[in-house]
Amino acid sequence: MTEPFEPIDTLAGPGEAKTNAQTLARLVSEAFPEAVTEDGIDFEALKQLVGEEALPSTAEKFGLSWPGKAASRRLALLPPTGTLLPRPDESVEWDSTKNIVIEGDNLEVLRLLRRGYAGKVDVIYIDPPYNTGSDLVYHDSRVTPKDEFEAQVGERDGEGRLVKNTDASGRRHSAWLDMMHPRLWAARDLLKQTGVIIAAIDDNEHTNLRLLLDQVFGSENFLANVVWQGSGKNDARFTSGGLDYMLIYAANKNLLVANDVRFKEPKRGYDLVVAAVQRSWEQSGHDSEAATQLLRQWWRTRPDTERGLTSYADIDESGRAFTKSDLASPNPRANLMYELPHPVTGIPVPMHPNGWRLSKDSMESAIAEGRIQFGKDHTTTPRYKRFLDEMGQQAIRPVVTQERAPASDALAALLGEKVFDYPKDTQVVGTWLNAVTQSDRDAIVLDFFAGSGSTGHAVMDLNAADGGNRQYILVQIDEAVEHAKYKTIADIARERLRRAGKAIAAAQGLNAETLDLGFRSYRLAESNNRKWDGTLGEQSLEDAVATAVDNLLPGRTTDDLLVEMMLRLGLELTTRVEQKDVAGSPLYNIGSGTMFAHFGINITVDESKQIAQAIRTWRDAEGPVTEAAVVVRDTGFADSAAKLNLAAALNQAGITNLRSI
Repeated sequence: MTEPFEPIDTLAGPGEAKTNAQTLARLVSEAFPEAVTEDGIDFEALKQLVGEEALPSTAEKFGLSWPGKAASRRLALLPPTGTLLPRPDESVEWDSTKNIVIEGDNLEVLRLLRRGYAGKVDVIYIDPPYNTGSDLVYHDSRVTPKDEFEAQVGERDGEGRLVKNTDASGRRHSAWLDMMHPRLWAARDLLKQTGVIIAAIDDNEHTNLRLLLDQVFGSENFLANVVWQGSGKNDARFTSGGLDYMLIYAANKNLLVANDVRFKEPKRGYDLVVAAVQRSWEQSGHDSEAATQLLRQWWRTRPDTERGLTSYADIDESGRAFTKSDLASPNPRANLMYELPHPVTGIPVPMHPNGWRLSKDSMESAIAEGRIQFGKDHTTTPRYKRFLDEMGQQAIRPVVTQERAPASDALAALLGEKVFDYPKDTQVVGTWLNAVTQSDRDAIVLDFFAGSGSTGHAVMDLNAADGGNRQYILVQIDEAVEHAKYKTIADIARERLRRAGKAIAAAQGLNAETLDLGFRSYRLAESNNRKWDGTLGEQSLEDAVATAVDNLLPGRTTDDLLVEMMLRLGLELTTRVEQKDVAGSPLYNIGSGTMFAHFGINITVDESKQIAQAIRTWRDAEGPVTEAAVVVRDTGFADSAAKLNLAAALNQAGITNLRSI
């Protein structure tokens, strides 16, 4: 008999090997159907079809290579095996927030997120561990807590102490690349086609990281190499140092160019100039000449602004500050050769030898808009006016000069003590997040080396500044710290976000009601489903099946199982979930009727009828739904009759997408 509920573990997600093979088979079958069999692609047949054009596997090619590269790439293609356990007690505004904080090794977390967030992230900002030669704390097969995993693989001795890796040979770079390679591959699938990744790094691995990003994202998608000058050392032998970098790549640079994407930032000191202009205008009694003199006096005080702003030293009759530029055309063209009469004398003004920069129609529009400044009479050539209030943004500069001490001081002040070394500067991070997303107020930001949570803090600051709805997803490994209040770095990040949210709310007052200052906390763990270890004790396999043994791990709840189901089926973690009690267990409504889940055990035939009726009633109350799906626990039924009865009742109601976990 066919199983009515298809197991969800038969499904594959974006970026996984099984999905990649299916995609490749589909593409090959369109062009070379004879190279595709029922079992997949016949690569020998495919080689024969392309003949001598096929490259041998040993063909040399340019690019970064190191021992273990092929194995590290395969890690990114594996399906997830763990799950995320919800922690509402660690969270802020669990029911309403869209922000997410996850504690656990980020490779498995990225695999878990890939199904629900593929192609949805606008910008990834990461500041990975700098390769200083110390031990790396990342393990590519870990889903259990760090100390438990280390004991399992023999990295801790009998007393629980960490066994140091004393290898100081040339494998230092290979080990770091082994850690970064699969994580970047997995993260790539999460970016939108218009998305951007920013990766911070120092001199130790700058060259290798750029070559690695070239391979993962494509060298053609390189956008910028930003230099961050922090504090240097005067006693350094060669240069003062203090440099870090931010390598920036696009998912698809050609698409950004086609969309005319430009990375902008506010001009430094722009607000100071705007305030000085307004002050000069008011103090002059709205007299343009007097206001101009007052503004020029202010400029002589040498305010700290971008150099280009100093040219805005004139104020016109409408109170707008402007600078003047030439109206000459760079090249002579017939349509730019025309007489331009002075607005008072009516006599044509002197024309440039190459003609005007603007066509006649454009010139008339510019005159009507007050953008052309004529002299007192026709003997003077007019100039084009560029207004200050239209020049608040500039192309973002690829050099950042920012000391790192203020970021450490600000975090220490927020937490009441220094608990984290070298946190990222929220102002710098926020500036670049805003620039690469073109100030998109709905952007989704991912940081899977979250540290103390600076990226989440920066996102909240941006939202507070412009009323945006940006969301952050932070992932931080459960790395232990020696502190009385905090067990791990993730504990520090969560407390920072709590306090930062409260500080922003206090500063915003009533405006804070529209801001998302909360977060949902999750922890990486092994799957909720108990794995059969081949031993039954005194119970036979037939007895285990007959009594529908609860396959949930001890201490796990149906809420935990719900999250695992959502991850496996590609639903966002913050998808709306409602529940009501049916047949002694919660019936979950996910996504307003898109999916229903019931994880009860020992469900009888009568109870299966109750569940089916409840789902049908709730679905109909939600209104039109494209296709509702239902998920149940695989071992949740008292017998096969109860499972078949539920499937039949759901099919009768038009619900045929049935799955089990």
